[in-house]
Amino acid sequence: MTPDTVLEVRSLSVAYRQGAGWSRAVDDVSFALKKGEVFGLVGESGCGKSTVSLQLLGYRHPSLRAEGGAVLFKDQNLLKLARPELDKLRGEKIAFVPQNPTTALNPGIRIGRQVAETMVAHGRAKDLGGADAVVGKYLKLVGLPVDPAFLRRYPHQLSGGQQQRVCIAMALCCDPDLLVLDEPTTGLDVTTQEQIVSLLIALRARIGLAMLYVTHDLALLSQIADRIGVMYAGKMVEVAETEVIFNAPKHPYTRGLIGSIPRIDFDSAERERPLRGLLRRQELPPGCPFSPRCDFALERCFTEPQKAEPTGPESSVACWRWREIVPLPPEPIVIPPLPEAKGELPLLTVDKLDIHYGSAGKVFRAVNDVSFAIRQGEVFALVGESGSGKSTIARAISGLVPPAAGTVTLEGKALAPRVNRRSAAQRRLIQYIFQNPDASLNPRARVGETIARPLHYFFRLDRSKAAERVAAALADVQLDGSYAARFPDQLSGGERQRVAIARALAAEPALLLCDEILSALDVSVQANILKLLQALKAEHAIAMLFISHDLAVVRMLADHVCVLYGGEVMEIGPVDRIFAAPFHPYTHTLLQAVPVPLQPPPASDGLNAGEPQRGGQGCVFAGRCPWQIGDICETTRPPWRAGEGGLRLRCHHTIEALNELADWPPLTETSRATRTRHENRVD
Repeated sequence: MTPDTVLEVRSLSVAYRQGAGWSRAVDDVSFALKKGEVFGLVGESGCGKSTVSLQLLGYRHPSLRAEGGAVLFKDQNLLKLARPELDKLRGEKIAFVPQNPTTALNPGIRIGRQVAETMVAHGRAKDLGGADAVVGKYLKLVGLPVDPAFLRRYPHQLSGGQQQRVCIAMALCCDPDLLVLDEPTTGLDVTTQEQIVSLLIALRARIGLAMLYVTHDLALLSQIADRIGVMYAGKMVEVAETEVIFNAPKHPYTRGLIGSIPRIDFDSAERERPLRGLLRRQELPPGCPFSPRCDFALERCFTEPQKAEPTGPESSVACWRWREIVPLPPEPIVIPPLPEAKGELPLLTVDKLDIHYGSAGKVFRAVNDVSFAIRQGEVFALVGESGSGKSTIARAISGLVPPAAGTVTLEGKALAPRVNRRSAAQRRLIQYIFQNPDASLNPRARVGETIARPLHYFFRLDRSKAAERVAAALADVQLDGSYAARFPDQLSGGERQRVAIARALAAEPALLLCDEILSALDVSVQANILKLLQALKAEHAIAMLFISHDLAVVRMLADHVCVLYGGEVMEIGPVDRIFAAPFHPYTHTLLQAVPVPLQPPPASDGLNAGEPQRGGQGCVFAGRCPWQIGDICETTRPPWRAGEGGLRLRCHHTIEALNELADWPPLTETSRATRTRHENRVD
């Protein structure tokens, strides 16, 4: 190890118990991490990246064993240390930031006390009282308030971004040398992601912290990582500097990952071709594990294992054909046409919807005066930050949350506020697909039983006819009939989400409520689910209410978009109009926060701080708005403005002024021509 090396992983191999034997999850992985360096670890779900990250903490599950190699931290092999030595090292010298702060934080302990307990546990303070005096220093370091009222809050009283900042503060409070971050921004909206990444960049510059950053979000990783390691099926297939990974990827898998990144622009002239197929560990050949999905594989690739060879001072690639591979022509991005109006009435109409929580003495206005309509076969997207009211609106449409005012109409008939008062036919026509299939699928029911339930309930089918329909529903989501006999824990994340979609399709709905169904999936699985949704829309003319914080995915799939903030509509219109000037100031803020490969996040200037001004007389975005005019935004409700092509937005600025203020995006000639073609389509 060199003097500036903080950690070195040498030929690490790890296996999990599987039945009577062992299955290797990590195979001969090596890399090093220097002081002040951010090393990114990427790959699809199941590639082994989280297993590697946990070995940096000496984590040993009862069903896990290290079959070879070493993890050296300052000349100590973490794989050989006893539990007392590891307990002293973890948190003090090597700290961990988990993916889900909601489950990582203790819901029954105030946040100030949780940070203090970490300091006491590692001898950084004699008691909780002494720790309380310095807790504010670390909360301030991560951009959180330090007043006593904030320290006394419980985790559920914080936003998702604030919870993640508390986790980072707990990780930093013992001044560690290495920070391990496992998907720390998955599930967060783009503005919160921007805040967290900007925070980590600032911390590295300020205190020289080394970081291992595990993620499937390549665009976000490019903003912070110095070097990137790409894993596939437990092997490290490429290691290189970040700019090399994005500008000159050498391994075919790396090329496919980059090509699978959803793009918010349509400039595909220099795009890599996206990945095809899925990672199936049980079907790996004895040679290169990627060969079944590789567009460049030869017969010998399936039989001959390939070792990593150096391509530079600190880079390598495990592909013996990397020198002769040339990029394939990119696949064109298919933009679905706007559906033709069928009939005089929309399929679903939401009119002046208000949704409140709490009692009469303390009411929280979650949704205020929201109206929109969805036509048959149309994908209507709701976008906005966490807490904007997107999921609450979907729950009101499904009948899970009764509105305080307003109506929801399906096929011209008003729906009862609660689902138990709706007819079976109305319940069948609206089906909900939840964000997390791990929680929404019964772990004790086989896939066939799960899909058959709506068939028995709505259609009273006998066993044989239900089995035929189950097979057809699985075929609709591109799964074969053998999946009917499996349990959810035998499926990958993408396969589980396909089963959730199949269950919804079995009811023959007219409208799917898709609530963040892609947020926890890696880019290649996202691409497959997106193609599936586009096919379902084209073949079955199913309408969708698509809720997402990923604006690139929304642009690829949606026909119309509604931008929400603080429970109110900021902007609504055809998708191409939403992504072209004029922008509502909030829409503009969202677009600027979308991570762009190799471009640093915008400098934080406080625009993303603050809460919506709910229930006031002025604009709900006042106080955060970068284009705020003055007191009129605080005191007067903004008027609706009509743009071209059916665009409507609510702002005190005129359409002409908003056109002048817009500076997103810096367009290339190709993307400018593409945008013009799609604007003409809307006209």
